Amino acid sequence: MQLFFESRYACSPSEVESMNTDQLRKNFLIEKLFGEDEVHMVLSYYDRYIVGGIMPMNETISLPCPDGLKANFFLKRREMGVVNVGGKGKVTVDGVVYPLMNKEALYIGKCSKQVLFDSMDANSPAKFYMNSAPAHQPFPTKKIAEGNIIKVEMGSIENANHRIINKLIVSEVLELCQMQMGITELQPGSIWNTMPPHTHDRRMEAYFYFDLNEGQSVCHFMGQPQETRHIWVQNDQAVISPNWSIHAGAGTSNYSFIWGMAGENLDYGDMDHCSICSLK
Repeated sequence: MQLFFESRYACSPSEVESMNTDQLRKNFLIEKLFGEDEVHMVLSYYDRYIVGGIMPMNETISLPCPDGLKANFFLKRREMGVVNVGGKGKVTVDGVVYPLMNKEALYIGKCSKQVLFDSMDANSPAKFYMNSAPAHQPFPTKKIAEGNIIKVEMGSIENANHRIINKLIVSEVLELCQMQMGITELQPGSIWNTMPPHTHDRRMEAYFYFDLNEGQSVCHFMGQPQETRHIWVQNDQAVISPNWSIHAGAGTSNYSFIWGMAGENLDYGDMDHCSICSLK
């Protein structure tokens, strides 16, 4: 197993206004999350949120604890959410096994000491996308599958934003501290996610784009509503979104994305909406 870990500083809106394409990508785009028997983690200084990917193929991978966390195990002061975006896999938390099919999720509470990741078939490996945030108290580990996913249909084909929102790790489904995750699936013929866009000063967010067909891309929009920027994103890549920034995207075909967020408010609807015609 190889661990690839990096930290990224928070940037102010005035800094982002002057960034060129390369600087935007270095600060906000996470280009690689999955490699054979590798663990990739990026720690953002926005709410000390961690975005990562784990793809076991030839071995069981034990969740490492990077030196930058200054802890003797990863979840000593953290909670974590995991969504499998690959083949069949399993996650073992302190001896309890949780099989995870594609698009099933697992919430792992603070103080969980040993977390193991396995693929059931090396020819079709699991790809565990993970998010983690600081936690103030432990809550029980819980698997979220079809029976307890909250589904919300939004948008329309006429506006090219017909989508299904799958709320996985949210306060309506289970007890948690501050981290939330879910999957939004764009329907055929639709390309726009989170449109009209919004900001929320009370929490940051990260978008992970997947289920994107070969040869297709997503243009992710960020920045303040009157000072927007864009980043072109490929399949299995993620973008860090500051709390002052919009987060929206348009793909060259339909796709799915995982939204993850952390901050002081667990109300999913807590958004500062921006009208489409006011964007610049």
